Amino acid sequence: MYSGSSDGEASAQRRIPAASSMLWVRNLRRFIGSGAGLGSEALTELETKRILLDIFKEKQQKSAEAGSIPSFYKKKPEEGSISHRVQRLAKYRFLKKQSDLLLNADDLDAMWVCLRENCVIDDATGAEKMNYEDFCHIASVCTEQIGLKCRRFFSPSNFMKFEKDESGRISILPFYLYVMRTVSLTQARIDMSELDEDSDGFLQPHEMELYIKGLIPNLAQLRDMPAAFEQMYCRIAAHKFFFFCDPHKRGKACIKKVLLSNCLQELMELHQENEEEATDTEQAENWFSLTSAQRICDMFLALDKDMNGTLSKQELRDYADGTLTDIFIERVFDEHVRRGKIGGGNAREMDFESFLDFVLALENKDTPEGLTYLFRCLDLNGRGFLTTADIHSLFRDVHQKWIEGGNYELCIEDVRDEIWDMVKPSDPLSIALADLLACKQGGTVASMLIDVRGFWAHDNRENLLQEEEEPEEEQ
Repeated sequence: MYSGSSDGEASAQRRIPAASSMLWVRNLRRFIGSGAGLGSEALTELETKRILLDIFKEKQQKSAEAGSIPSFYKKKPEEGSISHRVQRLAKYRFLKKQSDLLLNADDLDAMWVCLRENCVIDDATGAEKMNYEDFCHIASVCTEQIGLKCRRFFSPSNFMKFEKDESGRISILPFYLYVMRTVSLTQARIDMSELDEDSDGFLQPHEMELYIKGLIPNLAQLRDMPAAFEQMYCRIAAHKFFFFCDPHKRGKACIKKVLLSNCLQELMELHQENEEEATDTEQAENWFSLTSAQRICDMFLALDKDMNGTLSKQELRDYADGTLTDIFIERVFDEHVRRGKIGGGNAREMDFESFLDFVLALENKDTPEGLTYLFRCLDLNGRGFLTTADIHSLFRDVHQKWIEGGNYELCIEDVRDEIWDMVKPSDPLSIALADLLACKQGGTVASMLIDVRGFWAHDNRENLLQEEEEPEEEQ
């Protein structure tokens, strides 16, 4: 026992001290830290690390001083990659979730019944109205019958959006129409987003055509469309969306802009059943009607005398019974028709897409898009404004056609002064596109300068207005 304890004490005395307490270890670390004991390669590596660390610290300091710069470009995932598949799956699930939150046709019918059963009748007008207490009660009833998905329509802010009478009541019909329109636009956005292949918020022409094709079975006025004409119809209908929603011709239309445009509302009008037989003229007023699409095709085929699928300047001169001026036709080809291979290297032929732009501009002269198209043709020198010399040159052809039609003699200077009085440009020496848009008569001015029939309509505006009022008085 004695000897054992003696060995334990001896081993404890011989225990090695901590490395940090040994003098030779401290000296070695100090020697290595100075780099004096390292080889050339180790010194180079150490110096490289020091320089890179200094550069990293400098960049961090500059970034902290400049603030964070948002990313403005992100490369799209490649087709078929894992990232692309995950993105498509996430998009599908998100759109499915949003679609499940929408009210269907049965839900809308149930809401309308709740509104009518819980409203009050205005004694003075007979209109069905509700105050805020009725509004909250109807919200509770609808939530019980339909579910929580209708609750968002019954918020206080929505109630305040509608016009109220002296008793603080709103009509139930405008509120119900608001709900229907919100549901319709949301469903349209979901449908368009499903067709947006690269998920960038824009639709390309073929994607817009697919969207319109999917709507055809649900549009009452298009159900009888011949199957052979369906593709051409989708092409014509989609082109109007791009004329108004893609003015810079980038080849894609923003989904948000499409939803807010009048084009979508005009297309949705075809949901209504034709209770009375409408004339061809009334049906043709809607660009998306079957009658209008067939009219456009027949017009193009009638103008295409050589049947080569494009229109020459001479062929386009027969448009609208030849009332358009020659200088305007020349300018249309200069500004809006690409140079093609047909008929030689210097020849220009108008294809069907350019013809659709041409017709849309002439039929929508009062819109900013249509007037912008026409102004480029009126601006003979490409300066961005019209001078008195430009007006004189443009109206000279109209004056010639006017005299050939057997009308009275005109003074071009008087017409020029009348145009200046109509526009009232900010610069008294020139007319800019902004002046034509601001005066609200830009479409009339453009018609006077490019179409003898347009000038005749302006010259006889009082008689035409009187003829329109007489049938109304007889009725």
